Amino acid sequence: MTGELDRAGLARLHDAMAGRVDKGELPGLVTLVAKGDDVQVDAIGCTAFGGDVPMRRDTLFRIASMTKPVIATATMMLVEDGRLSLDEPVDRLLPELADRRVLKQVDGPLDETVPAHRPILVEDLLTFRLGFGTITEPSFDPPFPINKAVHELQLVLGAPDPRTPHEPDEWIKRFGSLPLMYQPGERWQYNVGTLVLGVLVARAAGQPLGDFFRARIFEPLGMTETGFWLPADYTRRLPSHYMTDFQSGKMELRTVSTPSEWSSPPAFPSGSSGLLSTADDFLAFARLLLAKGVHRGERLLSEASVDLMTTNHLTPEQISTGGMLLGGRGWGLGMSVAVEPDEISPVPGRYGWDGGYGTTWFNDPQHDLVAVALTQTSDFMWNGGLDEFAKLAIEAAGSAR
Repeated sequence: MTGELDRAGLARLHDAMAGRVDKGELPGLVTLVAKGDDVQVDAIGCTAFGGDVPMRRDTLFRIASMTKPVIATATMMLVEDGRLSLDEPVDRLLPELADRRVLKQVDGPLDETVPAHRPILVEDLLTFRLGFGTITEPSFDPPFPINKAVHELQLVLGAPDPRTPHEPDEWIKRFGSLPLMYQPGERWQYNVGTLVLGVLVARAAGQPLGDFFRARIFEPLGMTETGFWLPADYTRRLPSHYMTDFQSGKMELRTVSTPSEWSSPPAFPSGSSGLLSTADDFLAFARLLLAKGVHRGERLLSEASVDLMTTNHLTPEQISTGGMLLGGRGWGLGMSVAVEPDEISPVPGRYGWDGGYGTTWFNDPQHDLVAVALTQTSDFMWNGGLDEFAKLAIEAAGSAR
């Protein structure tokens, strides 16, 4: 790989991120920008407000929804192995989801349903069009009967914390007891597809999800500090998690997830948001996709699979109903795809995804760029920090190759 980052651009990126730390928007973060062999890592601030532990290049983070591209990669490996097919119904391995019923109205009673027009396909899980997921209208998680049932069943369909108490087989059994919200293929809805996919991938692989990730992705890529759990010596390095309370307007320490909870295997390894990782580990994963499936001369994933993952599969209407979650972007398999010029870049084509704890990653093939920013302050997602990082990272990559 060749190419070089612009030093003046990197300085502007550092000054902008350090300025946000100085203003108290977040205690610290780690940024990584790579173009070809030129990899620049910037560790700024500390792991906690008022703390004395500095952010470091090897600081461990809860990467939350940046887990989604990883499980999409695992799925495509199984497709290439012949163990799955994108256009096959999930019923073969997930009989709990056969013969689906669909709510007549998403806010209606659970017993007012119609038959699904067709089965849920493997591709529906990857594109978040299985017919079940986050409801954003009229608000997030409105008190509809279907959402009340989700809470009563302890399915934990949103954030990674608190963790679901159920093993995968019990989880999918409970999930299968509910009707779908919409017809399969009809609408993009966030998050649930990759939760279901975690059960499917483990069954297709014939081994626990974490073991399959380790054997096929983490070990080949040298990702030694990535997993659904890591030894306590590692998890002690996890930064504190902060988020503003929207009622009080004050940033608060969130204690729903402690380092000790990440030092033992979870009952339900979440394919949506369950991984820990570091900047350099995720760089290795991102480079695999940027290189169209090749790592150090060895092909781990076909170019055709990478193209499917990084190409938009949604209609304009489905993009529009994605609201603030998609922000006008399209969706490939397990990640977003910029389909139009936007405020971040006049050149479409970048792909990646963010994590709700305050993490982000994208590849920009036009600039041979990998960009990663990791913090544990959720405000970074919506206070302008994430967009500023992305725009300045692309500027530091210089002109398109």
